[in-house]
Amino acid sequence: MKTILITGASAGIGAATARACLDAGWRVGCVARRAAALHEMADGHPNAVILPCDVTDGAAVETAFDAFMAAAGRLDVLFNNAGTFGRAALIDELDHDEWRQVIDVNLHGMFNAARAAFARMRAQEPQGGRIINNGSLSAHAPRALSVAYTTSKHAITGLTRSLSLDGRPYDIACGQIDIGNARTELLEGIIAENPDDPPPTMDVAEVGRAVLHMASLPPEANMQFMTLMATKMPYIGRG
Repeated sequence: MKTILITGASAGIGAATARACLDAGWRVGCVARRAAALHEMADGHPNAVILPCDVTDGAAVETAFDAFMAAAGRLDVLFNNAGTFGRAALIDELDHDEWRQVIDVNLHGMFNAARAAFARMRAQEPQGGRIINNGSLSAHAPRALSVAYTTSKHAITGLTRSLSLDGRPYDIACGQIDIGNARTELLEGIIAENPDDPPPTMDVAEVGRAVLHMASLPPEANMQFMTLMATKMPYIGRG
């Protein structure tokens, strides 16, 4: 049975990916801060391993990965997904604590999970695995008023490239999926605020299927970067 650990698995993109992997017969480690939300998402599925954890806490991340290894035996894939957007604001309206909160989750949290995954993939037999980082269209073109989020996602692209290079001797592949306007709880709120001019969206289940495809590639193949977005988003050109 293939195994995957997903951070931020209690809602949105993480939950959609967890359900896609469970439906495909994978053993799925489900990481998020809220245990109750994880149990609700997993709905008692026997292949779900519930791992309440704050990804910004490095020691807690190590404990969660140890628990998954004990339950599953090995780690084939990490979907490094947990993230937060933060408050939309100009840089001089964003206080230092708000900046640190976004960077702690989106960068330090993803570093903690990638570090834990890399170590276990390098040590297990047979050696190797795959890390999939959740980037963003903001890693290429920012939304307005998103300085902390956009900065963090540019950093994730650097993390992806570094892990791709450093993982080669150990058969650890690393890729990144950049997602635009999947219909999650966050986007539903934006739609509700703009009922007369809603943004173009796509079903979040499409993201789950895309990550599952990336995760299912054979060891000799890697999807380095995937961009998946609502077709009519004004990302290409000046739209």
